[in-house]
Amino acid sequence: MAEKTLEDLFHETLKDIYYAERKILKTLPKMARGAQDEKLKAAFEKHRDETEGQIERLQQVFEMIGKRPRAKTCDAIEGIVSEGEEILEEFKGTAALDAGLLAAAQAVEHYEISRYGTLHAWAEQLGYKDAAKLLKQTLDEESRTDEALTKLAEKAVNTAAQKKAA
Repeated sequence: MAEKTLEDLFHETLKDIYYAERKILKTLPKMARGAQDEKLKAAFEKHRDETEGQIERLQQVFEMIGKRPRAKTCDAIEGIVSEGEEILEEFKGTAALDAGLLAAAQAVEHYEISRYGTLHAWAEQLGYKDAAKLLKQTLDEESRTDEALTKLAEKAVNTAAQKKAA
């Protein structure tokens, strides 16, 4: 058996996040339709557009390292998305729905931030300077999305869910 390298690990993780982004792209419209708060709907729609760009960047990274863009099933994102779908079903029409959807979206963001942070560091270590720039751009986007979701939760969504429950 051949020795596995950091380059192999980078490629496998790239396939993982490529799968995750494509899964997220399919899921965001469902979340937007399910959201009751207009700002939350808009946040999901905005992130859907950003996700399309992130997928394009990943395709560029694959090309830069001489690999064909290929996805590998990401069990982590499958689980996170499944939890979000459960929230959509179990909390439909309730005051807590948006808070649950927002929390599920942040779980996705935190996963993506972790993956892109790792991929960025590995790209730099491997000397993939242009790939590192693209991965950093996506990492920054994901971080901004997480911050925006946090503000939305703190300023509106969580309070609305609590007020209606009280």
